[in-house]
Amino acid sequence: MTVLVRDLRPDDPADVAAFAHVRHLALPYILWTPEGVVHHLVHTHPDARSRSLVVEEDGETIGTAQLGLVHDSPEPGQAYLNTYVRPDRVRRGAGGLLVRTAEEYLATEGATKVFAWVLDEPSCLAFAARHGYGRRRSAHFLRLDLANAALPELPPPAPGVELCSAADFADDPRPLFALDAETLADEPSDVDVEFTDYEAWLAETWRHPLLNRELTTVAVVDGRPAAFSVAYTDGTRYSTAMTGTARAHRGRGLAKLTKTDSLRRARAAGYTEALTGNDTDNGPMLAINKWLGYAICGTEVRHVRELG
Repeated sequence: MTVLVRDLRPDDPADVAAFAHVRHLALPYILWTPEGVVHHLVHTHPDARSRSLVVEEDGETIGTAQLGLVHDSPEPGQAYLNTYVRPDRVRRGAGGLLVRTAEEYLATEGATKVFAWVLDEPSCLAFAARHGYGRRRSAHFLRLDLANAALPELPPPAPGVELCSAADFADDPRPLFALDAETLADEPSDVDVEFTDYEAWLAETWRHPLLNRELTTVAVVDGRPAAFSVAYTDGTRYSTAMTGTARAHRGRGLAKLTKTDSLRRARAAGYTEALTGNDTDNGPMLAINKWLGYAICGTEVRHVRELG
């Protein structure tokens, strides 16, 4: 048995498909497609020094890792590493090899602290602890049977609130960038970021192959986006990538309004499964998702390791 690690070959369709398949088996609560995998690798900002790794056993891809620097953090040396191995191929040394290879690379790029998401399962938590990673906050994955759910009626928009889609901003998406930057700054996070690069946002987010602009609902107030619920889709499944409201408009029910509208659009378009995720301390958003009918289907725990 030979286990080796190497870089993903983005120009090899079979290699990319194998990467996406391993991710789907290990983490089925997130949309993984070959197009999305390549997009992440090719269009992540160059300063992130990102890499996608695969580990093979006798030529078969059994594990993956995505890693890089948090280049837009005001604090230098922050990095991320997310490693997943096929559930039926664990305990072969694949995960440890990926972690060692990734950490060595990140250290050469100046990383001093590495953050990783780990599934809240005994074997995964024990693996993280063995490699020197300490627990931080946690987040839930949630699922909704969109085909059979009794979705609530759309709350009536308040006076002056207009609902539209991200597709209506195709000619000038900069207002959505401004809203995304503001809401991202207030998301629960272990690393502060300064989200100011519009061109990078266009490449990484606006042109992401899974972004469904028609199903992304935007609430507009006085001609400006005030809240949105961002939709990703992969053919049959729908996932909420972000639901957020500008600070000046919070407390008006706009998050519930946009997410309800987006879900109803998704069901009308034929999507049968809806996925989302929330920090476990994000009570308001968890309450909205419970009201919509979502149920928790998994949990992951944020971990961190100091590189010495």
